[in-house]
Amino acid sequence: MGTLWGKTAGVTEHSQTIYADIMLDIGASVPIDVGADERAVMVVEGSAALDGQALEPFTLYILAPGEAMTLKASEPARLMLLGGEAFATRRHVFWNFVSSSRERINQAKEDWKAMRFPLVPGDDKEFIPFPEVVKTVSYP
Repeated sequence: MGTLWGKTAGVTEHSQTIYADIMLDIGASVPIDVGADERAVMVVEGSAALDGQALEPFTLYILAPGEAMTLKASEPARLMLLGGEAFATRRHVFWNFVSSSRERINQAKEDWKAMRFPLVPGDDKEFIPFPEVVKTVSYP
C-alpha cells in the first residue's frame, strides 16, 4: 500500500500510507525508505536485523523519522513495514480508544463499561473487561 521503492500500489489511500509484506531469503536485505513521516517494522516469521540490531519477533519497532535504514534477514524472514503521514491534529490514546477528542474517549469508556458496543460477530461469548489501570498517551 502506498509508494515504496519507486512503485505505487493501486490501493485507495485517504492519507499518505505505507504498508508492505516483506519476505526475505537468508542474507537478503532491503532499504527502508525515509519518505513516510512515521514508520514501524515487525518480524512475523524468521529472524532479521535493522541496521545490524536483531529484532525480536512480534515486537513493533518504531523507526526514527527521516533516517535511512536497512532490514537484513539472518534466516528466511517475513516482516511487516507500515506507516505514513503524521496526523496534523493531536491524538489521544486510552486503552483501545484513539481520538482527537478527549470527550469522545470518555464517552467510549462509558459506553464500553455499559456494554453498548456491538459484540464481535461470531464471538459473543467473550467480553474483555475495562482495565483497572490504563496507560494514557497523547501524540504529538
